[in-house]
Amino acid sequence: MEPLSARGLPRLSWIDTLYSNFNYNTDGYEGDGAEDGKSQDGSETLPFIDESPTMSPQLCAPQGPDGEAVSPTPPESLLAGGDIEKGLEMKKLVLSGFLASEEIYINQLEALLLPMRPLKATATSSQPVLTIQQVETIFYKIQDIFEIHKEFYDALLPNVQQWDEKVTVGHLFQKLASQLGVYKAFVDNYKVALETAEKCSQANVQFHQISENLKVKGPKDSKDCTTNVSMEALLYKPIDRVTRSTLVLHDLLKHTPKDHPDFPLLQDALRISQNFLSSINEEIDPRRTAVTTPKGEARQLVKDGFLVEVSESSRKLRHVFLFTDLLLCAKMKKTSVGRHQQYECKWYIPLADLTFQTLDDSDSSPSIQVLPEHEIEEMKIKISVLKSEIQKEKKAPKGQSRVDRLRKKMNEQESWLLLHSPTIPFRVHNKHGKSYQFLLSSDYERSEWRESIQKLQKKDLQTCLLSPVELQVLTSSCFKLRTVHNIPVTSNKDDEETPGLYGFLHVIVHSAKGFTDSANLYCTLEVDSYGYFVSKAKTRVFRDTMEPHWNEEFEIELEGSQFLRILCYENCYDKSLLNKDDNEIVDKIMGKGQVQLDPQTVQSKNWHMDVIEMNGIKVEFSMKFTSRDLSLKRTPSKKQSGVFGVKINVVTKRERSKVPYIVRQCIEEVEKRGIDEVGIYRISGVATDIQALKLVFDTNTKDILVMLSDMDINAIAGTLKLYFRELPEPLLTDRLYPAFMEGIALSDPAAKENCMMHLLRSLPDPNLMTFLPLLDHLKRVAEKEPVNKMSLHNLATVFGPTLLRPSESEIAKAQHITSASDIWSHDVMAQVQVLLYYLQHPPISFAELKRNTLYYSTDV
Repeated sequence: MEPLSARGLPRLSWIDTLYSNFNYNTDGYEGDGAEDGKSQDGSETLPFIDESPTMSPQLCAPQGPDGEAVSPTPPESLLAGGDIEKGLEMKKLVLSGFLASEEIYINQLEALLLPMRPLKATATSSQPVLTIQQVETIFYKIQDIFEIHKEFYDALLPNVQQWDEKVTVGHLFQKLASQLGVYKAFVDNYKVALETAEKCSQANVQFHQISENLKVKGPKDSKDCTTNVSMEALLYKPIDRVTRSTLVLHDLLKHTPKDHPDFPLLQDALRISQNFLSSINEEIDPRRTAVTTPKGEARQLVKDGFLVEVSESSRKLRHVFLFTDLLLCAKMKKTSVGRHQQYECKWYIPLADLTFQTLDDSDSSPSIQVLPEHEIEEMKIKISVLKSEIQKEKKAPKGQSRVDRLRKKMNEQESWLLLHSPTIPFRVHNKHGKSYQFLLSSDYERSEWRESIQKLQKKDLQTCLLSPVELQVLTSSCFKLRTVHNIPVTSNKDDEETPGLYGFLHVIVHSAKGFTDSANLYCTLEVDSYGYFVSKAKTRVFRDTMEPHWNEEFEIELEGSQFLRILCYENCYDKSLLNKDDNEIVDKIMGKGQVQLDPQTVQSKNWHMDVIEMNGIKVEFSMKFTSRDLSLKRTPSKKQSGVFGVKINVVTKRERSKVPYIVRQCIEEVEKRGIDEVGIYRISGVATDIQALKLVFDTNTKDILVMLSDMDINAIAGTLKLYFRELPEPLLTDRLYPAFMEGIALSDPAAKENCMMHLLRSLPDPNLMTFLPLLDHLKRVAEKEPVNKMSLHNLATVFGPTLLRPSESEIAKAQHITSASDIWSHDVMAQVQVLLYYLQHPPISFAELKRNTLYYSTDV
């Protein structure tokens, strides 16, 4: 079956995505690279809305290429056999989340109605703010829409509260859909309402103040009572709501058995909604046939996104548009205040002329400017601190102006990060000789673009040469056609949207099936961080099989992450089978998929099992999440005979050693065969291997050395990190933590030196004698940075927050001001800087340190 519209919405706000444990999709329709409800850029396959509130609204029902509405029938597999009970439970989750979003929506409509009544009352007085006609134009149909949704909410709430498998709600959705005529009237008036509101705001100071500060009540269980929202933003909410309600109907149908009384009613409601959206499209969306291809067919946008182009040996942020017959690279033109943004075409390549490899093997591509990784990490930490400051200022009275300044600064820093982080080359060539190079953040993204282009190239394409006028028309249309509206940085998100997850995601990659031939197979895991994706873990290669069973667990640190991606590769040993991609040897991607990290699902204590379908391949995995707040807590071991979770002085006394045996052995093994390993200490080891090593060290069996020599080196590195993380208190101690924070903040180099050395001398002997060999080891690892890509700063970033963390009492003292996560964000830069200070310091000897009396003594 052909795809739905290739266009998609920007990511939904958190309250609207809350109710979907699965990504929104259009019930399993396939084609044009759509995988499990994903559009080709990996986002949800959603109907299109032009997000710009200053333009006429563009609504689009899910459609096939012939313009017909797609059948809402869900796939059989989703509701077969034992899945019916699960389906009904999912249906309840969908409805519960939708109720939460309805409550928000009703509050938003209520906030619009609040000024409408006094404005109407004063319109007939001697000092009117607005005329009656202006009031009725701006607030047209808001009262009717409010009453429709209030009635719907009040009827749906008891059904969800008293949920069982016999509850029916289809008639409520059917009634809601039958009242869409009110929305039609609202949509027709929307543009005029906005223009009137803008004119009135410019002409009347009092109305301007009202329209910029409408107060929206939070949900009943919300700590924040109200938020300030502009009238322009609230008037857009009904436009947004129609499409989102349609998406909910898709989800409800997907989890409703066909023999349930709700099924035909929901189907009818979806049919009405789709027909309504289609009729709106026919009236206000003439763009489909505005631009044609050389064959006279409609030229449609298939995919777009922000990419970093290497141009004249420097990085430039571009907006790239893939049409059905050409690839166009544009940049956003700077315009004067108040004017619409415009694109300027930098270049285009007809798909008929596009190739991925040069005709010869010479590498004429521009050199890639790669910044040291410590600069990237430093910027991440600065952004974390800014986010924390913004959250604090939001709660402060009259803090909005400072919030705006901080947001602007954060936007600049995130944009810098977005520009300088990607390093994976993606090259396209015009077969007539010209080449262009982009830098992407992940193999997943590169594969998405390549597959999308190759799929279109399978069609009978003709080369096209656009005249200057045609090129200008096409470039101008990009502003309206684009599906990705803003560069992916936090400061472009609504405050309602989820900030993402901070903490540790535990993932078990179980198995995969659906391969047609035996191969050497492995998976990699990616999560998003600061607007781009990074690879975090890799399973072992399962050789010569069609059904690999990895059963490997990984612990992945999340930094505001919202998505997990899994890529499945064939490991190529036969040189004749190797792909040549961008002059690099790469393994073949067999499949890839993405899941949203829904806080409700992953933050439970239990494992959540799921399946990702990718190109006919199914990968089974489980995941659970530990928040940053919980990860800060250290739980002493009840079993004092082991080493994990046991005080370091107890272990060294029992072993009659200066440094715990586990530390010595892990360091020795890493230096023997892991010092050249790319990403050593940064790439996660398999969690089951780490747990096996933990057990062996805890029970002190004779097999330790044999097991170490056979174990994957990342697992050994992970075991060492886990040991330090599970100490009852950090290696650099709770008592000295505040002093370390103060010492590293000193600006005078001599004072800092004295203080930092004095703090080392103040450590208990077992802690100090363990810290110093670890320090020397990390320095030796960093000496191999050209090979292992681990700089001193990278190592400080990995180990700093593990060796030095705020105690629970510090957290408790600060929690009346902010959350534990914010404390971590604020302190992490200092924690990294403390360890980096010692790593950059000349060698420190235990005996010399203890002998030296030049350091002044301070109360710590």
